[in-house]
Amino acid sequence: MQKYLLPLFALGVLANIGSAQATDISVKGLIDIRAYHVDSDAESDSYLKGDYGKFRYDNGNGLALGQLGLQGHIDWENNWSLTLVSNAFADRGNNAIGFTEAYFSYKGLPSEQGWRLKSKLGVFYPQVSIENVATAWSTPYTLTSSSINNWIGEELRNTGVLLSVEKLGKFSQSDHSWSIDVSAFQNNDPAGAMLAWHGWTIGSRQTLLHEKLKVQYFPARRGELAVQAAESDPFRELDDRWGIHLSGTYKFKQNLRISAGYYDNHAQEGIVKRGQYTWTTEFTHLALKYKFAKQWELMAQHMAGSTYMTSPQGNAVVNNDYDNTFVMLRHFWSSHHLALRVEHFSVDDLDTTWGDNNVEEGDAISAAYRYQLSRKSFFLAEYNWIDSQRPARLYVNQPESLIERQLQFGYRYYF
Repeated sequence: MQKYLLPLFALGVLANIGSAQATDISVKGLIDIRAYHVDSDAESDSYLKGDYGKFRYDNGNGLALGQLGLQGHIDWENNWSLTLVSNAFADRGNNAIGFTEAYFSYKGLPSEQGWRLKSKLGVFYPQVSIENVATAWSTPYTLTSSSINNWIGEELRNTGVLLSVEKLGKFSQSDHSWSIDVSAFQNNDPAGAMLAWHGWTIGSRQTLLHEKLKVQYFPARRGELAVQAAESDPFRELDDRWGIHLSGTYKFKQNLRISAGYYDNHAQEGIVKRGQYTWTTEFTHLALKYKFAKQWELMAQHMAGSTYMTSPQGNAVVNNDYDNTFVMLRHFWSSHHLALRVEHFSVDDLDTTWGDNNVEEGDAISAAYRYQLSRKSFFLAEYNWIDSQRPARLYVNQPESLIERQLQFGYRYYF
């Protein structure tokens, strides 16, 4: 219940705030409508429905509301602000609406030397993604996020506080800027479960704060993991411990951005409540964005970590290492934009639990074209290809090695 309190409190603030105190109130949004075709030899349903399909959509054709995002923002005169983000998604049998972020933030004025303090308090995404930088945590470059950032959108959200120290180079006539961020958070103890049980996926579906995620079938759910609920609740607090996320960013002019960080939810082992286990999940991340020519940009991101879960008796039930890397090349000119993204991902299963094989390895290629119709509207087309090996598919009579393809056409309007 605690994960709903901040959005409800923030709504109360929005409803009762005096106009004299607020300096600026704004709302922006995104409408994303799509037609899609998914082709898989296994004819599998999406991972969102509890099957092993790697895409957001089921095998076959369809129309979907890719995203309806609303982002409300209030600025006060004391450098504090309130941000509320809600999203709606709709396709065959998978419709939902709700909050995805809700936080207060402070942005101090820079000193004469360019030093500035910033902070957040509430529910917000960990500062990891270099793709999802547009309205309502959407990506402006493609119709789908990479598998790294699709997992972040599915299982990770910080409920807590973020403190940032920033050095702006322009105040001292320097081309170099940097920042250091420290976040302490709760409500992410089950994070890592879905990465283990359906593996890396590619999509554009953010988990809403009230949502639960369907767990795939595997034989251990009738044995060692019989206590596990049929749905995982990723934004749940089970041990009253605080996780930590440390990150830093370096910028050179407008041409280069490098970021790195370490995330650890610090979950206590062996706790299970109402079918939800604590998962000790940690990872390091590194990202690069480099504009090497006037109309060319290179983006890359790497993540490596581990997630494990034990029984209340201390038995190692799930123990996985994972890593993921993508490289994206962008070319933009006039009203046109092209993006090519290549990914490699894997999960190593280090435990011996019968009927729960989480081993996975795969590659993905995505090619996207975007045409700007007007200042706020865009046409997009994208092709995705995934080649993955996952032994767990044998549990449901699907091939261990599988190639899946997806073609999408989309219209986006930002307001």
